[in-house]
Amino acid sequence: MTAIQYSILIVEDDRHLQKILSDLLKEKGYNVLNAFDGEEALNILVSHTPHLILLDLILPKKDGFEVLKTIKDNYKTKNIPVIVLTNLEGSADIEKALELGAETYLVKANYKLEEILDKIKKVIK
Repeated sequence: MTAIQYSILIVEDDRHLQKILSDLLKEKGYNVLNAFDGEEALNILVSHTPHLILLDLILPKKDGFEVLKTIKDNYKTKNIPVIVLTNLEGSADIEKALELGAETYLVKANYKLEEILDKIKKVIK
């Protein structure tokens, strides 16, 4: 499968970061869906099934933990891998996200865009 056949939902309320990630993934051939809050992400998942979700935890309307729990509790979406990409660095937050079913947990400040892209490639394969 080539990258263009893969779709990624980016759930990020920082519009600048959302655009940077979206542009990078599109440039690499991915189909990108964007949500700016947790509610919007869940609405998108009603009609689309992406191959991967990049999920921030600090979001308006529904936080990332609620979104992750809803995704993993739904038989239609539970197998979609979720990469948490957030600024929350606390071990309790990391543990909670992984317990809820996140594939991996990345702290934004600790990763460059290319490293995030590498993580995405590894999870999708």
